[in-house]
Amino acid sequence: MSLKTGIIGCGKVGDFHAKAYAGLENSVFTAVCDANYERAKAFADAYHVKAYTDIAEMIRTEQLDVVSVCTPHPLHANPAVTAAENGCNVLIEKPLASTLTDCDKIIEAGDKNKVTIGTMVQRRFYRPCMRIHEAIKDGKIGKPVLGMVTMLGWRDEAYYQSDAWRGTWDGEGGGVLVNQAPHQLDLLLWYMGEVDEVYGVWKNLNHPYIEVEDTAVAVVKFKSGAIGNIVTSNSQNPALYGKVHIFGENGAGVGVQTDGGAMFIAGMSSITEPPYNDLWTVPGETEQLEEWKKGDCDFFNSVDSMYYYHREQIEDFLKAVENGTKPLVDARDGRKTVELFTAIYRSTKSGMPVKFPLT
Repeated sequence: MSLKTGIIGCGKVGDFHAKAYAGLENSVFTAVCDANYERAKAFADAYHVKAYTDIAEMIRTEQLDVVSVCTPHPLHANPAVTAAENGCNVLIEKPLASTLTDCDKIIEAGDKNKVTIGTMVQRRFYRPCMRIHEAIKDGKIGKPVLGMVTMLGWRDEAYYQSDAWRGTWDGEGGGVLVNQAPHQLDLLLWYMGEVDEVYGVWKNLNHPYIEVEDTAVAVVKFKSGAIGNIVTSNSQNPALYGKVHIFGENGAGVGVQTDGGAMFIAGMSSITEPPYNDLWTVPGETEQLEEWKKGDCDFFNSVDSMYYYHREQIEDFLKAVENGTKPLVDARDGRKTVELFTAIYRSTKSGMPVKFPLT
């Protein structure tokens, strides 16, 4: 079975989706849509597909089965809802949206129209990230009791000038929490489970030319009784590194460095360091850490890392659509990350912890 696929939003990240749709056996990449026809046409010509400026017209005319939404974060909801209302399954770039209201509109449209909606967080498909999930599922650390996210990076003024929407509340929906940290926040929630309460603080430490936060910290209480902390920043130069560490009730810990080396911008620069497990104290397995690191790094360096993991998740999503099953990351999973960073924003405003679920 082949699915007819398309893209909404012909910016930098759309190219990763296009390469995947063009290369997967169960995808017939057919059309793209953008509010700017010239941009859509140039993108479409590069992939020998059709260009549109109207989402509903594209889906109906081409009878598309799946579209990716690759617009800026605050502009995810309307395209996703329009696609769902026209019977099309939707994969949305991270984060699912920039507000919970938009998340709920997307989820409601998916449920009402019986289509599958997913969120792109391709770092779940990194081998060391998968290994942590399997270890937790297999009980190797007992119940997770402490989770830690550290994401320290640097974004200069040129980065924020590279697109007009960057660094603004209206265009981006937030700062480091919304744009750089969702991958690590998603992993924390995947490993630790449902959140009970969050106390957080955000600041703009050294980017006076942007509206949004460049730094945020939070303490998290999970419904399981576990606790966690989050430290994220775009104000640490040089950078980058992103780490997620999970500790269990039996004293063992597992961790991953998801990102390291220089900062990168999708479509403009490359990932410089492979992800690897940087912590593994599971009894009987500690000696495998170096072997895993070498194997994972060799594999990561053997593929086009800026594209390969998008392809992995898109393939997972297409198979879920074909089989009528849940993709690894659906819209409700994506909403959890939005709920977490929304709680940090609300906690900063009130100066108080925020209880879950958020309304």
